[in-house]
Amino acid sequence: MTLLPSDPVRPVSVPLAPQGAMEVDWPLFGELCRVLALRVYREYDPDIIVGIAKAGVIPAAIIASMLKRDFASMTVTRRTPDALPALVTPPPALLRGRRVLLVDETCDSGHTLRLALHEVRARQPAEVRTAVSFRTGPWVPDYHAMESDQAILLPWDHDVFEGEG
Repeated sequence: MTLLPSDPVRPVSVPLAPQGAMEVDWPLFGELCRVLALRVYREYDPDIIVGIAKAGVIPAAIIASMLKRDFASMTVTRRTPDALPALVTPPPALLRGRRVLLVDETCDSGHTLRLALHEVRARQPAEVRTAVSFRTGPWVPDYHAMESDQAILLPWDHDVFEGEG
């Protein structure tokens, strides 16, 4: 495993979106991915990083690149904002016997991560841990880069909203 920089992350001032959500730009998102990769690196040596599509594949792919690990994805979605998550595409069978890091962009209720964990464990990995860029609710993943009680406006969401002006 390649050693990652161990310098502490400096506090970052995060602007608020007009709706009161925390607005995250691309440089901050990249730094949060680096923080998350460092936290994982210090405690865990995954063989493969699994991103939960859609938005979880972005930090997962970045972390997999930083840690020089394999990457895979699975798809979990909600038909409506109030619906429970549903599995669309299962995780790959190649997880069997491997150490897995399951990544999503945010975690509030934990419903999506619990469903994804259930599906990953059905593939019989040696071990599985969870990581999110943002912990925004009561469910506690193994690793997270930032905690907030505000809604998160991610860079790709912001770019779409700007275009609607």
